[in-house]
Amino acid sequence: MSSELQKTFDPAEIEQRWYAHWEENGLFRPHRPEAEAFTIVNPPPNVTGSLHIGHALDNTLQDIVIRYERLRGKDALWVVGTDHAGIATQMVVERQLEQRQDKRTNYTREQFVDKVWEWKAESGGTITRQLRRLGCSMDWSREQFTMDEHFSRAVVKVFVDLHREGLIYRDKRLVNWDPKLKTAISDLEVESREVPGHMWHFKYPLADGETYTYVERDAEGNVTLEEERDYISIATTRPETMLGDGAVAVHPDDARYAPIVGKLCQIPVGPKAHRRLIPIITDDYPDPDFGSGAVKITGAHDENDFGVAQRNGIPMYRLMDEAAAMRSDGAPYAEAAARAMAIARGEPLDAEEIDALNLVPDQYRGLDRYEARKQVVADIDAEGLMIGVEDKPIAQPFGDRGGVVIEPMLMDQWYVDAETLAQKPIEAVRSGAIEIVPKSWEKTFFNWMENIQPWCVSRQLWWGHRIPAWYDAQGNVFVAETEEEAQAQGGDGVALTRDEDVLDTWFSSALWPFATLGWPETTELFAKHYPNSLLVSGFDILFFWDARMMMMGRHLTGENPWPRLYLHGLVRAPDGQKMSKSKGNVVDPLGLIDRYGADALRFFMAAMESQGRDIKMDESRVEGYRNFATKLWNATRFCQSHGIGASTTIAAPPARLAANQWIIGEVAQTVASLDEAMAELRFDAAANTVYHFVWDRFCDWYLELIKPVFSGEGENPAKAETREVAGWALDQILVMLHPFMPFVTEELWSKQGNRADYPLITAEWPKPEAQVDADAVAAIDWVIALTTATRAAKSELCIAPGAKLAAWIADPSAVAQGVLDRASAAVERLARLTPVHVGAAPDGPAMQIAAGGDTIVVPLAGIVDIGAEKARLEKALEASRKEAQSLAGRLGNPNFVERAKPEAVEKARADYAHHEAEIERIEAALARLE
Repeated sequence: MSSELQKTFDPAEIEQRWYAHWEENGLFRPHRPEAEAFTIVNPPPNVTGSLHIGHALDNTLQDIVIRYERLRGKDALWVVGTDHAGIATQMVVERQLEQRQDKRTNYTREQFVDKVWEWKAESGGTITRQLRRLGCSMDWSREQFTMDEHFSRAVVKVFVDLHREGLIYRDKRLVNWDPKLKTAISDLEVESREVPGHMWHFKYPLADGETYTYVERDAEGNVTLEEERDYISIATTRPETMLGDGAVAVHPDDARYAPIVGKLCQIPVGPKAHRRLIPIITDDYPDPDFGSGAVKITGAHDENDFGVAQRNGIPMYRLMDEAAAMRSDGAPYAEAAARAMAIARGEPLDAEEIDALNLVPDQYRGLDRYEARKQVVADIDAEGLMIGVEDKPIAQPFGDRGGVVIEPMLMDQWYVDAETLAQKPIEAVRSGAIEIVPKSWEKTFFNWMENIQPWCVSRQLWWGHRIPAWYDAQGNVFVAETEEEAQAQGGDGVALTRDEDVLDTWFSSALWPFATLGWPETTELFAKHYPNSLLVSGFDILFFWDARMMMMGRHLTGENPWPRLYLHGLVRAPDGQKMSKSKGNVVDPLGLIDRYGADALRFFMAAMESQGRDIKMDESRVEGYRNFATKLWNATRFCQSHGIGASTTIAAPPARLAANQWIIGEVAQTVASLDEAMAELRFDAAANTVYHFVWDRFCDWYLELIKPVFSGEGENPAKAETREVAGWALDQILVMLHPFMPFVTEELWSKQGNRADYPLITAEWPKPEAQVDADAVAAIDWVIALTTATRAAKSELCIAPGAKLAAWIADPSAVAQGVLDRASAAVERLARLTPVHVGAAPDGPAMQIAAGGDTIVVPLAGIVDIGAEKARLEKALEASRKEAQSLAGRLGNPNFVERAKPEAVEKARADYAHHEAEIERIEAALARLE
């Protein structure tokens, strides 16, 4: 027996109750040892995190898939956990200490790490509680954490094994140094922002007063400038880095500087008695058409300069300390400059010696980099060696966590040989062994992977997986899983000191698809659920995470981590801008859940998720999907009021009535379309398929069609059949809709019958293998087409919806004749056409309505003033044509499309589409009046 529903749908009450029920009863991971595995790993959110709108999209899509596969009988495992988030977590705990006038350095490393664990125990579960509110059916019984003991053992083993294979090594390379956090960060954690800046132009005098003839020519080779110069002109946005210049480079084909290639020039700053000379070299990097065409090479503080210096054996002098202040260590400047001069004149150089040399003049030592910049510029200008300065916007690299300008810095760090590890994943994507959906992302993937750089995996933090490397007094390194093993390598009695650094957070999360399943042990879980079945990810972590999982998974397990990778877009603000706190346009998903319920937000995310496109936030649509849930709620109440309860069969019940046969056929078509969309990961198509079936076919048409069946007193076979079919169809709706709207569907399922032992979350996916009468289905489709067209025509001609009109059909099709013979009452009730005559319509004004292949004529004499109506429509048509023409002109103007704000262009396109549709609608209305 069904249990009566409350009159009002209240999402908050049912969501909390049902989620607790599912989790307490282990329904997210039912015991299905013999079933086919289906596995997804959740991108582990930071343990410091809170649910944002991107999480809501990402996790909704995953939950739709996992609930769908669970309903299909799979052993569906959704691995959940959190990432230790080295930088973010350490920042949170350090801020807490600062609030108490305390700081990290007041503690030992071990004491601080203990404090981080205490913070995690108290405050680290925020994001997981919020994922529950969204309805995520994750396997919480096996919740993972990247610093768990078993996971940490896997991380250490991987580091040691890769080092043994030569795929992890220590090297001195340029890194992105965050002066606030005092750690290296990856390229992917650097945000480029355009800020107001300056470009300074300086003279670098030639050594020993040499001169040369400087000649500029136009495109035809005509001389436009010829003068004698005793300098080479250099432009820079960071004058403080001039102190570390190792050379000046020009392009080998740049004839302007050919006379001075190989000569020396002077860095125009510092004590005159000790000014350094550096060589003028050639390299393909300088662009002769940009600036002066000459580039200063500061290999220790610029990525491009680093490459030039490496290719040409140019010394790379480090100028700054970990706080991005000018170095104050080492020998006095005069002594360091003398050694650098000897190197410039050809003396052998040693990398360690180069790194130790402090070439910051004494007066700048210890200054902040920006204060040093001011003084360097002032000193050069005072000497008359500044040519000029331009105000111009420049791209600056900011750390996404620290929020300060990153300083490229030459340092010893640990690296992964990403180029070698990338080969198998590249091959897997090319061969189709890994399918990237949508395919358009493959080009981006190949471009990054084929040009991949060594991956810096060491971070200067205390919280994280400490690098398993120990050093002796001579700097020899011993990499081992334990200190005992390292000691054995170093020898008895040799004092060892462990590396202070920790591993990049993304190094450990690259092991997520398999270490969460027990690897490196060959557990039953690993054997069954690895490789995973699918990864759902935002495109923005394709290289942060996805590609690295491919590299690690293939190398360490011999198998790709999954056969399919689905990349979704971003959720943007309503105007299309990226959401950011600084813009004040961030949308809180928990606020939307409070207002409209989790089901409405989830359905919005699915319905708007179109492959290869971002989602524009639209709260009105979220509200609309709340109304959709309410409509289903009310439809279920209608069913209950007529004794329609839970079905007892998976297969469709037998049916004779046309409406019942029709709805069975509609269910079958919907299931087939839904399965096809899910197989192709077209979430928007899947959501819209079930939406239109529920709203249009079931609620608007089927329930209307069956109302007359229940109008009489007493029982009869038609009522019994309709109760069976309607109950079955509603059950199929609840199952199909459950992956998208789990809460309301579970509540309705439970209220339709006593099935405490058969909850919807673990029910069976529809299998409507039923034969239906094609003629019966065609008849219902004809009535629907006629009703829809009649209602539209009445609306266009301002005829009251309830007005009953006579109609004529001259030569009815077999379907039309069958309807008129057996279901004229349905035509009268739904289309409000009565009587419907077979034969030619009388002369006079009339409108024509199409249904299937039939044309129905409805006389309008005495109902509509034809002349006035034509005039009204023609006036509206002229206005829409005029507006559409104006918009077409704007959209055809490249200046508007390329220069106007994107939201203005999009609005113009939407307005144009609206007026084009209006033109089509009005022309159709006028045609009906012919």
